[in-house]
Amino acid sequence: MGLAKTEMFTDDQNEIALFAKAFGHPARVAILQHLFKINSCVCGDLVNEIGLAQPTISQHLKELKNLGLIKGDVEGTSVCYCIDNESWSKMKKVMSAFLDQDLTKTGDCC
Repeated sequence: MGLAKTEMFTDDQNEIALFAKAFGHPARVAILQHLFKINSCVCGDLVNEIGLAQPTISQHLKELKNLGLIKGDVEGTSVCYCIDNESWSKMKKVMSAFLDQDLTKTGDCC
């Protein structure tokens, strides 16, 4: 398998791809939906809510945190996660601009 060669692309293109990665697995979508639904931090109930093993949930949480869409606070021996509202707003703005490109075109191009 070859390298991604992300340096060939603009910062905007790389940012869009990273945000899109968050939605690239249904478990991450389910985690985000649950965090929005409860509207608070969650520590241990994601395993029961999502139905996946703890290591799998932890891996998806790590990915979402690395992408900046969630944040976590250490409480004792656990980490509690919630949506990072500032990053979520930024992601929505970036993705909306990308997805709305077609609205400026008139007529059929082919």
